[in-house]
Amino acid sequence: MHPTKKYYLNQKPTTHLTMIKETTFTNKEIAGTLPKSVTVILKDVSSITIFENNFFIALNKPAGVLSIPDRMQSEPSLKDKLIEKYGSIFTIHRLDKETSGIILFAKDAETHKFFSKQFEERTMEKYYMGLVHGLPTHKTGSIDAPIMDHPVFKGQMVINKKGKPSLTDYEVIENLGKYSLVKFQIHTGRTHQIRVHAKNIGHPIVCDALYGDGKPVLLSNIKKKFKLSKHDEEERPMLNRVALHSYQLKFKDEQDKAYDLLAELPKDMRALVQQLKKNK
Repeated sequence: MHPTKKYYLNQKPTTHLTMIKETTFTNKEIAGTLPKSVTVILKDVSSITIFENNFFIALNKPAGVLSIPDRMQSEPSLKDKLIEKYGSIFTIHRLDKETSGIILFAKDAETHKFFSKQFEERTMEKYYMGLVHGLPTHKTGSIDAPIMDHPVFKGQMVINKKGKPSLTDYEVIENLGKYSLVKFQIHTGRTHQIRVHAKNIGHPIVCDALYGDGKPVLLSNIKKKFKLSKHDEEERPMLNRVALHSYQLKFKDEQDKAYDLLAELPKDMRALVQQLKKNK
């Protein structure tokens, strides 16, 4: 008997994957990048809940929010808010602060152990959407390059034969002129894996200060007849954070039920893709 596959998009059952939702955005929405207030976003965790049951919870993490507390406890994290609500929460994996998208937490030690094993054995499928500079030569490909901590720059990773095995598959979804929309599947879970591998093939993630040029994306660099609003003294970036989004997790629970959790691209990335299409 085949397990029942369940699809969820923003806590609602769905039967198909909508990677990019065509929406019209106001100038104000386009200008927004990182959240105005982490406190406001984390006030009600249910507003970013994709799926939840008695054993685990999947959230759609906004960019600019910590997955788990940092060493200095400098600001609230998703895990902090979940602990406030449930008493105890277990970290299964994490996303970089600037990366948005699906993140999974366990509600008990047994579920944590089960899902952690899936990550270790690479049976949980993890897909990301990202905007990269330029257009990769090949529409699809695999990047098999070991990653290790940078010997000089703390907090940065580097490809080195002494590093841990790291494998990333990619597929170019759309050529957007200066940039390309790319789907990534990571088979290992190294720190900054996609960002390091994207740099390795010569197409770093947009707005990535560690592995690319880090420059924000301005509408004036995309739109031919751009005019600054009379109310603005200077142009605000359309995107000013690492253009990477965790959009899909596929896995089975302990009862062998299959799940396919989805999170559509966030407003900032959707708005940028929309503008790139218009001005290609």
